[in-house]
Amino acid sequence: MNLELTWRLLKGGGRRGLLGTWLTLGAVAVATALLLFAVTANFAFQSRGERDAWRNPVPAGNGATAVQAARFDYVRDRQLTVVDVAALPDRSPAPPPGLDRFPAPGETWLSPALAELARELPADQFAARFPAVAGVLGEEALAYPGELVAVVGHRPDAPVMTAGRSDDWVVGRPPTRVADFTGRVSEDAQAYQVLALIASVLMVVPLLVFGGAAARLTVVRRDQRLATLRLVGATPGQVVGMTVAEAVIVAFGGAVAGTAAYAAAVPLLTRIEIGGGPWYAGDLWPHPLLLAGALVAVPLLVGLSAVAGLRRVVVSPLGVARRETPPGMRVLRVLTLLAVLAAFPLVGLETSATVIAVAIALTLLSLNLAGPWVVGLVGRIAAAFARGPALLLAGRRLVDDPRSAWRTVSGVALTGFVAGFLGMLSPGAFSSGASDTVFRLAVPEGRPAAVAEQARERVRDAGLAARVEHSKKLVTVTVTGVAAPPTGDAATGEGAAGYADAVGAAVVDRARTALAGLVPGRTPTSEADDQRFGFQLLDDVRVGTVVVLSVSFLVAIAGAGITAASSVLDRRQTYGLLRLAGTPLAVLDRARRAETLIPLTVMGGGTIAAGVFCATPFMIGAPNVSGAVMLAICVALGFAGVLGAGALSRPLLVAVTTDPSPRPD
Repeated sequence: MNLELTWRLLKGGGRRGLLGTWLTLGAVAVATALLLFAVTANFAFQSRGERDAWRNPVPAGNGATAVQAARFDYVRDRQLTVVDVAALPDRSPAPPPGLDRFPAPGETWLSPALAELARELPADQFAARFPAVAGVLGEEALAYPGELVAVVGHRPDAPVMTAGRSDDWVVGRPPTRVADFTGRVSEDAQAYQVLALIASVLMVVPLLVFGGAAARLTVVRRDQRLATLRLVGATPGQVVGMTVAEAVIVAFGGAVAGTAAYAAAVPLLTRIEIGGGPWYAGDLWPHPLLLAGALVAVPLLVGLSAVAGLRRVVVSPLGVARRETPPGMRVLRVLTLLAVLAAFPLVGLETSATVIAVAIALTLLSLNLAGPWVVGLVGRIAAAFARGPALLLAGRRLVDDPRSAWRTVSGVALTGFVAGFLGMLSPGAFSSGASDTVFRLAVPEGRPAAVAEQARERVRDAGLAARVEHSKKLVTVTVTGVAAPPTGDAATGEGAAGYADAVGAAVVDRARTALAGLVPGRTPTSEADDQRFGFQLLDDVRVGTVVVLSVSFLVAIAGAGITAASSVLDRRQTYGLLRLAGTPLAVLDRARRAETLIPLTVMGGGTIAAGVFCATPFMIGAPNVSGAVMLAICVALGFAGVLGAGALSRPLLVAVTTDPSPRPD
């Protein structure tokens, strides 16, 4: 009976009543789609780490079947991973991921992108490093599409598998006896998973707030309808049942629509380059259990949020019907926020990622808890100092329903916290100035002179001009230019044109290829190579910041637009009575803008300050200009978004006041 009555009441609300239902459905759809993205990002980084783990070997004892080592090389200013493998005598090891058999000594398997690069570049710039290519690696061996990986087979007693190497993970992995190629997640993959967790919290908490607010759209009209039913004899159980039925049905439809929207967006999301490259679609597609959980959890959250607001309808239906101002909120809300902020400095760089994520989540939830109380206080101040009808109406409206006003600006306000937090941590733009033409090669003790002489011969045979120097354990090759025109494919036809266009990169790659294998297991590197990982991490932080802020602003602006339209529908009878009393439409519109911009200015500034304060324990060095610029852009976008959302709902205000005579719902 409750379901049938709920459906009749929804249909009986007319076109504008159904518009409120569509607004709720749209809000839930946006929240669901972005929630799937925020949560799935963590599993995507986890999948990357697991596919990359086989290159980080786990030492084995008596059960070893192979020897594995890894090093980094470079081509066209891109990093490539070289994995050297060798089967132990009388053992039949399983092949590494992405190979259908174990590489024989001298064989090389290249990733698809690396194989294509080997075909495009002249042999003396890259292909000569791996002369015997036997096949192409499969997708399961790669962390992301387009990754450059080479697997090279050797004999177990080959110098490359026995020579000592650095145990610095930035340089590579020393030879290790392994039982299989399962491996373990690398340190850099773990770092990205930690950053992804923190980014998810910064996105998920505002999304949950937005999803809960979706259940409160058109809440005034619904409360009046339910209060009337209570007054004519409906039991509290029936009121709760109808509310849950309405909220869950609409929310489930929104969750399904949001899932479909996310599925349509996956091909675009795979193009986001972070951690070295783009994504496989499978990484960004949620697990079936996660999809099922979202389709259950989102309607449940909306239903619980809707029921949480029914206390006045159940206990005092006459007060709701008479539109009495609800009692004020307690100052405990603000005290809770101040307590959380006071404890936040205890969190620092040494704290675990889980504790940091929990601290950020508690701060965001505390801001959402204190927001309505502050809005009510701002409304009292605005009404007390009002010098015109528009500001007086706005102030009285803020006092009458601070929760509704907070829902309109909560998205932008919480985004202000995210922007303030990330703005202080945003890395500045700078150039290293490191040379990429001075190569250093660590050599065994007692051999620097011999290795230096071989280096001279190799660069001379490659047609390069270079200065070769050596110290006790280091050979330095400084490439100064081309001593002779390039030979082979680079001298004629399209190869010559390509060479002329990229002479800098071509000379560097020719030098790398000439010096490859000079010292077994060691790659000649430059200062620029040593800084690549740090610069990549900084670039990825910038990309992650843009992604998090994009999601936050999408939630904020969508929330502002939807709640602004919902507010007009909720107050259409009030607007109608004010128009009958002679209030100009322009005054009503100014009052509507004021009741949004006043709390937005106060709460937006407060949340930005809170974000800056919470970022202080994690700052390394002084704030940079890029962070300040990003904050300024966020403030401008926030105000512009809210103003634009308000402008979109103005035609609805005109429509509900065109015929201001009271109409029964």
